Amino acid sequence: MNQIKCPNCGSVFTIDENDYASIVKQIRDEEFNNELNSRVRQLNKEKNDAIELTKKNTLLELKDQLNDKDREIEHLKSELLNEDTKKQLEVNKLLNDKNKEIYELQNHNSLLKENYESKLKDKDEMIAYYKDLKAKQSTKMIGEDLEQHCLNEFNKLRPLFKNAYFEKDNDIKTGSKGDFIFRDYDEDGTEIISIMFEMKNESDTTTTKHK
Repeated sequence: MNQIKCPNCGSVFTIDENDYASIVKQIRDEEFNNELNSRVRQLNKEKNDAIELTKKNTLLELKDQLNDKDREIEHLKSELLNEDTKKQLEVNKLLNDKNKEIYELQNHNSLLKENYESKLKDKDEMIAYYKDLKAKQSTKMIGEDLEQHCLNEFNKLRPLFKNAYFEKDNDIKTGSKGDFIFRDYDEDGTEIISIMFEMKNESDTTTTKHK
């Protein structure tokens, strides 16, 4: 038999071996459960701490990765900006060169126009001068001018006709008289061709014949 004293009231109980063993078992089971629960709580705490640490480390790692991505994005933006700036500068240069070329062409065309108008004015003045001169000349003077002009033109080509004769015809032996006569001779002095020219150059206002 075993005696057990109540810790509260101080009473002493007598119990048999089976009851004692049951009480002891209950006490041990309670201590085991308490220890088990404590261990479970400890493990849960460690698990939660590990989870929180993992979350923290994961967040830090993700933050670092995001920072790296942000830096990469900024770098790419900078490269794109530099590239756009470079292209814009190239476009501006092309536009400036094109505008300069257009300006030079416009100036050149302006100079050509002014030169053409100046030459045209000189030509008109020359035509007006000769018209006025011709109007003031007599028919005889006009014919003499034509003769002199033909003689001057022939003298320009005289090296091609070293044996030729081209002069005013004053010989009336043949019964006819022309204004100019052309004769050409071979190396032996034999005449090979003879052409008589009668020159008529009349004023535009002449009311008789025109040739």
